Amino acid sequence: MVKEWWRGAVIYQIYPRSFQDSTGNGIGDLAGITARLDHVARLGADAIWLSPIFPSPMADMGYDVADYRGIEPLFGTLAEFDALIARAHDLGLKVIIDQVLSHSSDRHPWFLDSKRRGPKADWYVWADPRPDGSPPNNWLSVFGGSSWEYAPERGQYYLHNFLIQQPDLNLRNPEVQAEMLEVLRFWLERGVDGFRLDTVNYYIHDAALRPNPPMPPDPERWPPVNTYDMQDHIYDKNQPENLDFLKKMRALMDRYEGRCLIGEVGEQPHRALTLMKQYTAGSERLHMAYSFDMLGPKFSPAHFRKILEGFFQGAPDGWPSWSFSNHDVNRHVTRWAEHGTPEALAKQAIALLASFEGTIGLYQGEELGQTETELTYDELTDPPGLRFWPENKGRDGCRTPMVWDAGPNAGFTTGKPWLPVKPEQAARNVAAEEARPASVLHYYREMLAFRRATAPLRRGRTTFLDAPDPVLAFRRETESARLTCYFNLGPVPVTLPAPPGRPTGPVRAAEIRGQSLHLGPNAAIWFA
Repeated sequence: MVKEWWRGAVIYQIYPRSFQDSTGNGIGDLAGITARLDHVARLGADAIWLSPIFPSPMADMGYDVADYRGIEPLFGTLAEFDALIARAHDLGLKVIIDQVLSHSSDRHPWFLDSKRRGPKADWYVWADPRPDGSPPNNWLSVFGGSSWEYAPERGQYYLHNFLIQQPDLNLRNPEVQAEMLEVLRFWLERGVDGFRLDTVNYYIHDAALRPNPPMPPDPERWPPVNTYDMQDHIYDKNQPENLDFLKKMRALMDRYEGRCLIGEVGEQPHRALTLMKQYTAGSERLHMAYSFDMLGPKFSPAHFRKILEGFFQGAPDGWPSWSFSNHDVNRHVTRWAEHGTPEALAKQAIALLASFEGTIGLYQGEELGQTETELTYDELTDPPGLRFWPENKGRDGCRTPMVWDAGPNAGFTTGKPWLPVKPEQAARNVAAEEARPASVLHYYREMLAFRRATAPLRRGRTTFLDAPDPVLAFRRETESARLTCYFNLGPVPVTLPAPPGRPTGPVRAAEIRGQSLHLGPNAAIWFA
C-alpha cells in the first residue's frame, strides 16, 4: 500500500493563485499554501495537487510554461517549494504537481529558437501553408478559431491546440521526449510524489496532418458555442503513438518508489471513457486517469452507473480518478442546483464521491459547499470567457479566492485580490463552517474519515443494484467485507424495502422504519 498509496486516495486540488496570499499583492503563493496545509490535512486528504507553478507569461494562467525547471516569481522560489514539500510530508500529505507537456509558452527559449530554425527547429509542430496561403488543414483550437498560426519569421504555420501563445511541442521528436523525461526527473529528485498530466491525449498529432471529419450534430446543443465541437477530433490528438510515450514516462516513474501519474483526458463524451480505459490498462501506462464525464451537468443514477460500470468492465486492471469540480468547470453545487439545496447537494456529493470505486479528487472550496461566482465581463481574465461571453462565461467563476474568515477579502489577502471575493462566496468561509457542527465542512471530514476507515470504500469492487429512479444503489466488496450504499438523487422522498445489514457511516436524511428504508431528498446511507 505504500507503493500504491494513490489507489483509493483523496487528492485535494489547490489553485495556487487563489488559495492564500502571503505578501499582500492579491495573488496566492507557495508560502501561503504552506501556511494553510493544516486545513487540508485535517480535512482527511491524502495528497495535494498544485495547478502550474512554473514561470509563465500567464496568457492561460500558468498553462503556458516558459521554464519547466523553475518557479513563477509571483508564487515564490524553489526554496519555498522545497519548504512546501517538507511541510506537506510532515503532515502525511503527498504532493502532485501539474505538468504541461503538450505545449509551452510562445516565449519559451525553445520556441524562439525553433522559429529561427535553430538547433530546436523541429521541437514544435510546423507545416507549410497551402498554395492559397491558408492553414495546412481544418484543425480547430479548443479556445476558438484555427489551431494554426502563421509565423513570418519561418514562413510556416505552427500548431496550437489551445491559445496562439501555446505552441504545441513536437512529441514525435525523440529529443523532445527525452527532454520532457528529464523535466520529470528534475521534479522527482526534488521529492514530488506524482504528476497530473495536462491534456495527456494531445501529445502526438497525426503525422500526415489529415483533416478532421465533422461531428454529427447534437440536437440538444447545436450549433455549439465553439466551432471546436463541430469536429470529430480523430487526427489532432489521440494517436496510437501516444501510448509509447506514456510507457516511457511510466518506466521513469517506476524507478522511484511510491510515485504516480494521473492523466487528464480531454475528449468528447463518446470517446473519453474508452481513452481512460486504454491509458490506464496494464502496468506500463498511467497509474490513473480522469475525463470530464462527471464534471458536466448530468446528475442521475443512470449516468453514474454507466460511467463507473463502463470503466471497470472495459479495464478491470485499470484505475480511474473521479471528481465533481475542478478549475475548468462550474462548481458542482451550482451545476446541479435543480436537484437540491446547496447544502444538501454539497453533502450528498461528497457522500457519493467518497463511495465510488477509484481515486477521488476534491477542488478547493467544495468542502465549504462553495458556489460558482457570478462575474461581470470587466472582471474576467479567462480567455474563453473573454472570447465567448456571455454564452460561455469562462472559468474565472470557479477560480475566485478561497474564503477563510469573515475579515476583509475573506482572509485571502491584505491587498486587492486578483479576482473579486463576492458576498455569496464570502458567507461560506472556513471559520463560520468550523463554528457550525452541522456544516458542510464537518460533514466532509466525517465522510472522508469514514472512507479511510472502511476497506470496501477504498479497495472494494463495485456491483450495481437495480433500484427505482432516482435512487442509486450499489455494493462495495473486498474479500472480507461488504458495504451496500443507497443514495436518493432527487428532491422528493423515496421509500424502499429495507436491505439486510445495519446502517453505518455519516447517514444523511435516511432512516429505517420497520421493514422500510425511507430516503429523504439528497439522502445517503450505507449498510454493513
